[in-house]
Formats: sequence, structure tokens, C-alpha cells
Amino acid sequence: MATVLAPPEQKVILRNVSWETYERLLGERGDDSVPRFAFDQGNLEIMRPSREHEEYKYALARIVDVVAEELGINERGLGSTTFKREDVGRGFEPDACFYIQNLARLRPRNELDLLVDPPPDLIIEIDVTTDSMKKLGIYAALGVPEVWRYNGTVLTILVLEGGSYAERDASLALPILTPAVLEQLIQEHTTMDSIPWIRKLREWVREQVTTE
Repeated sequence: MATVLAPPEQKVILRNVSWETYERLLGERGDDSVPRFAFDQGNLEIMRPSREHEEYKYALARIVDVVAEELGINERGLGSTTFKREDVGRGFEPDACFYIQNLARLRPRNELDLLVDPPPDLIIEIDVTTDSMKKLGIYAALGVPEVWRYNGTVLTILVLEGGSYAERDASLALPILTPAVLEQLIQEHTTMDSIPWIRKLREWVREQVTTE
């Protein structure tokens, strides 16, 4: 029996790329989910995620969905939607993103315009390689309030304060979630079947609510 190995995460960073080239690459890719692009004032990262990357992303996105549901908080996940603003020369496609606090401000239309629409309230960024472009400057320039970064071992919660990100000991959007809790939930996701994992997560959230 042949063994199929999952390809590793692949990233390429190009310098001195024009905004027009960035827009053309987005157009040529069309509705495909890969590769993903991040643009920072002439620097372009082209990324094809690995299986490990996608598993971590899925786990964290499911945590957001379940916790928000149990807390009675409406949210909308927009996955890896393209967010960009030519006037600041930046654009990104998150691993996952959510509108939570500003959900009511999101207009019911197909195309987002960050000159009018708010950025996502929460971005999930999985970064298991060392050669990635630093994206926090992009997120800050576009006003993203909260970023979760996970490197395969450590999760960091970052909140935008005064134009730059500072580490926080709890989520701004979902305050019952801390880095330690999220790391444990991700680890359990890798070792448990999906249904028991979801049930355990729901029970934990309900316990937090009853003890408040």
C-alpha cells in the first residue's frame, strides 16, 4: 500500500511588487482557496497551507463557533476572505476571521469595502514556519482589534492598543478564553474524536457560565 505524505506548508515572499500585480494575481486565482496572499506595501507573501496548518485553523474556528453559541453571542465567520485597502497599500487573507462585536455594522453585500465596512473583530493566524512575513503591521493598519496567533505549541492573544498589538491574558471578543485554555483545547482536538471533543467543550463553557 502506498503512503501519501501531506505536503509541508509552502511560503514565498516577493519584494517590490506593485499593487496592480497584487490585484492581478488575486483576479487570476479567482474563487480558489489557495494560494493565499498577504500584501504589505510592496512585499507579497504567497502561501499554500499544510495539513497541520489547516487542522489547527479548523480547531480554533470550531472553538469560536461553539463558545459563541453557548454564550448566546451572534457571530459570522468569513474564513479566508480577502481584505484590502489600496490607500494604505495592504491586504490579507486570514486563516479564519469572525465578525462579533461589529457584526451589526457588516452590510449585507457580496464584496467588502474597508473604507466603509469594519475589519473582522477577530483573526486567527496559524504560523508554524519561521520564514513568514510579519503580518501584524497589516492587521494594525486595517484596524483589526484582536488576533490569535498559534505556532503549533504556543497561542498568543493580541489586542490592538494605540496602533500596535499588546499581549492579553484573555480574549477581547470571548473573555472566557485564555491562551492556556485555547492551547489545551487544541491539544485535546488532536487526540479526541470530534463528537466527544465538542461535547467536552460545551460542558466546559456551561460550567464557566454557572460559576460566574
